[in-house]
Amino acid sequence: MSKIVSIGTAVPAFRHRQQDILQFMQGVYALAEDEQRKLRYLYRQSAIDTRYSVIPDYSRGPAEWKFYPSTENLEPFPALEQRMVWYNKYAAPLSIHAIRDCMDGKLNQEEITHLITVSCTGMSAPGLDLQLVELLGLPRHAWRSSVNFMGCYAAVHALKIADAICKSDHSAKVLIVCTELCTLHFQREATMDNIASGLLFADGSAAALITHDAHPHHGLELSGFYGEVIPKGRQDMSWELSSTGFLMTLSSYIPELIGADFAALTNRALDHTGCRFEEVGHWCIHPGGKKILEAVAGSLQLPADALQTSAGILRRYGNMSSPTILFVLKKIMQQMQLSGQVGKNAKVFGAAFGPGLTMETFVGRAV
Repeated sequence: MSKIVSIGTAVPAFRHRQQDILQFMQGVYALAEDEQRKLRYLYRQSAIDTRYSVIPDYSRGPAEWKFYPSTENLEPFPALEQRMVWYNKYAAPLSIHAIRDCMDGKLNQEEITHLITVSCTGMSAPGLDLQLVELLGLPRHAWRSSVNFMGCYAAVHALKIADAICKSDHSAKVLIVCTELCTLHFQREATMDNIASGLLFADGSAAALITHDAHPHHGLELSGFYGEVIPKGRQDMSWELSSTGFLMTLSSYIPELIGADFAALTNRALDHTGCRFEEVGHWCIHPGGKKILEAVAGSLQLPADALQTSAGILRRYGNMSSPTILFVLKKIMQQMQLSGQVGKNAKVFGAAFGPGLTMETFVGRAV
């Protein structure tokens, strides 16, 4: 089997209070008073206190903006090219911070044999993978692959790839790097999709080191994976390119769709990995939003505090897309180590959601 030896995380320099982001949005959207009241209500109910961005503008006055033009209508509005310039400038340095946090005391970077980069908020060729090969000093023949445009569940997909690599090559040391700069793709039209994405998403990076289970360090042994697509949710969550950035469709029906199917999916996933429901001690659920966590908890009939780790990540960081579940898992692994659960068959069930509507899950055991 393979195991996650370590997870490292990083966020950009600019920390924005949700209240400050609300003020930015109110100024840009120029809504009528009744619509502003609705927007204020949505932000108060978001269960998010702070979010991070490579853009300082969201908590500054127009005179101090660096990304957006300080004009009433934001003209000339940033085109896709400008957003990709910022992605290419900031994604790699942020990734390096996460990698250093991951590798500290675990492995030397020259020992890495495989690199998997994950992102849905920036694309180019050569891309983030080659930037990191150069910055890390990896050999030119290093094995590399990229997972692009899968959204919030992409980290689980990358773990599946790393697991397959380590099972076939017991000497493999796989580095996964998930980096998303979601806030580069703010859209000024006050549609429900734009309001929802502007309310939830943030920037962040997470790196995970995966090895064969024979590696001497403690970690989380990956017992198995299981995923399904819910075709009826295909139009409710999507992510598409446009000339002004990437456009998110985020229907209000998503929590209902997830809640209706999640218990049955979980049972099939547990059967697939040979784990019983009562063996799960930690629920590592991607905090796509407050209502999604409520839907999962309701579907599984979990106690009120079962998803507190996921809720805590949402409150502090918002939804960072693909890195988010690794932020949650890092916290859970730390909790398991501090509580002495390593080597005692303590199980983790993880799940993340994305376009499709896709639900990907994994089961892990502290070793």
